[in-house]
Amino acid sequence: MAMKEADPALGFLTKKETEVKLPRPTRVKNKTPAPVQITAEQILREARERQEAEIRPPKQKITDSEELGEYRLRRRKEFEDLIRRVRWNISVWVKYAQWEESQKDFARARSIWERALEVDYRNTTVWLKYAEMEMKNRFVNHARNVWDRAVSLLPRIDQLWYKYIHMEEMLGNVAGARQIFERWMAWEPDHHGWSAYMKFELRYNEIERVRAIFERYVQCHPTVKAWVRYAKFEVKNGEVARARKCYERAIEQLGEDGQTEELFVAFAEFEEKFKELERARCIYKYALDHIAKGQAEDLYRKFVSFEKQYGDREGIEDVIVGQRRFQYEEDVKKNPLNYDTWFDYARLEESVGDRERTREVYERAIANIPPAEEKRYWQRYIYLWINYALYEELEAEDMERTREVYRECLKLIPHKKFSFAKMWLLAAQFEIRRKNLSGARSLLGTAIGMAPKDKIFKTYIEIELQLGNIDRCRNLYEKYLEWAPANCYAWTKYAELEKQLGETERGRAIFELAIAQPVLDMPELLWKAYIDFEISQEEHERTRQLYERLLNRTKHLKVWVSYAKFEAGLPLEEESRAAEEGREPDAQVLEDQEKQKILRARGVFERAFESFRSSAPEQKEERAMLLEEWRDTERSFGDLGDLASVQKKMPRRVKRKRPIISDDGTPAGSEEYTDYIFPEETGMAPNLKILEAAYKWKKQKVAEDGDD
Repeated sequence: MAMKEADPALGFLTKKETEVKLPRPTRVKNKTPAPVQITAEQILREARERQEAEIRPPKQKITDSEELGEYRLRRRKEFEDLIRRVRWNISVWVKYAQWEESQKDFARARSIWERALEVDYRNTTVWLKYAEMEMKNRFVNHARNVWDRAVSLLPRIDQLWYKYIHMEEMLGNVAGARQIFERWMAWEPDHHGWSAYMKFELRYNEIERVRAIFERYVQCHPTVKAWVRYAKFEVKNGEVARARKCYERAIEQLGEDGQTEELFVAFAEFEEKFKELERARCIYKYALDHIAKGQAEDLYRKFVSFEKQYGDREGIEDVIVGQRRFQYEEDVKKNPLNYDTWFDYARLEESVGDRERTREVYERAIANIPPAEEKRYWQRYIYLWINYALYEELEAEDMERTREVYRECLKLIPHKKFSFAKMWLLAAQFEIRRKNLSGARSLLGTAIGMAPKDKIFKTYIEIELQLGNIDRCRNLYEKYLEWAPANCYAWTKYAELEKQLGETERGRAIFELAIAQPVLDMPELLWKAYIDFEISQEEHERTRQLYERLLNRTKHLKVWVSYAKFEAGLPLEEESRAAEEGREPDAQVLEDQEKQKILRARGVFERAFESFRSSAPEQKEERAMLLEEWRDTERSFGDLGDLASVQKKMPRRVKRKRPIISDDGTPAGSEEYTDYIFPEETGMAPNLKILEAAYKWKKQKVAEDGDD
């Protein structure tokens, strides 16, 4: 069994034997800050001052061959033992071989390198270090043998080929280096490998050889990058005709799928460099006809720059616009409901500046109404109307036509099935910009009547609020709440408006109506807003009543905690009264009021604890969180706080396991969870005595381990 558990990768040790046992972390019970604080800088400085002097082994001097032999034997034994333990660790092999090299025992060093390669021959570092040792000690044939084996076993590691070729070139063996390059090229490396071969031949001025390599390169990698490099090589050597032939062959061999913007730009710039302007212009035109619009942005920019320098810009732009117009016409004929094409087409006409053509395109576009009355089909289509209206307002500056566009769009939308609040709001905002307030109100009123939406109500109320029409805002809020009585946002904003106007009773009445609704989307936010409202009005008794009413509806932990914190954080009446009368507050009265406040807060916590214990005993985690909040609150009371009584109620945390049942009802293992055992539960469960004894034993065991 022990042999099965032993892992060869761990030196035939079991995983249990190789586990690192860390000291158990000490549990900090008292987390209050110490009276004297120590900085990290002080700790580091004291550690530095108390640090003992480093103990170094004495230097050993070897005086005769016998001592040298013993030293070597001892070191070899250490390395061999280390290798047996961590055979997979290549750095140990490297150190061992380098030590043998330092002892000038190259046969042993080679033996160690060979053993390391048997462990992991795919490790590039081993091959590099092995060959480096042979080269450093001038064993050229040995190094050549190592490199040859390395590139044979790992032909896809470019670094091995580079090092091998570099060694042969440094030795002056150009023919050997060329032969190695040929072996490498047979594996069809990436662009860098071919580039290195070409640079090697160029160093020895072998132009024809480089040209032959380029021919093989473009056959191996038929890409734009390869052909452009080939053409630039010919240009550098003054072979303009050959370079042009390279570009032509590239266009012919790559086909339409392989022809990219980069190829045509390079070809056109080549012709432009040698003053072949007509050729360059033809290349640009051909490219613009054959490359998709989204992929030819840089090409178009280069063409415009070329025409600015050498030709008539207006003429060429007309040609390009005509070609684009023809392309868009073809696209919209194929699919008239492709609204993205209509957007591009309209944008093209806008850039030309012909208003009649632009209006014609927009009119044709909006005539393609979606076939189904479903909002998802109309979401893209409606932006055609928006762009049309904005064009008429901002570019054409025809306000009557803009108003007509909005009117026709709103007539077209089937408001009984769905509507677009954006269109109503844009039309109303346009009327406001034209200082036609009655028209904007008419539009928004119609929108509320035909297709009410949250966004329309909010924007309309905001507009009226900015204009200072409070009665209109109240009417709008009433309609808003008639339409959506469960919307807590609307109730809260309505009450906040009345509060800002100083109408406290109206705001309170609105909140009362709101919480009386049978259904609310976010009741917790509404109750919080109501409570904050009463607190801001310093109506403490009303706030208490609100909390009590809320507790009649829900016994949530957050409600209890908020209630208790409210009681604990109330200002003392004596302080405010003394400040008003301009006198010092009475200490005795302050103390009595402080005690009353603490008793009220403590009473809320006691009620909450009793409620959780009696009504929801299964909610142990919530009860524990409540006690933690209670403890923190008692601690904040200082000397008047009763921390000990809360501490007695605190539960003990126990980690337990429970089975996990999958969807099909079969057991799927177990999971660990934290359970809470309260003091009053100790006598209820007979097994808890055993658990408590085990816990005390475990605690004592940890304390003894810490002392050791």
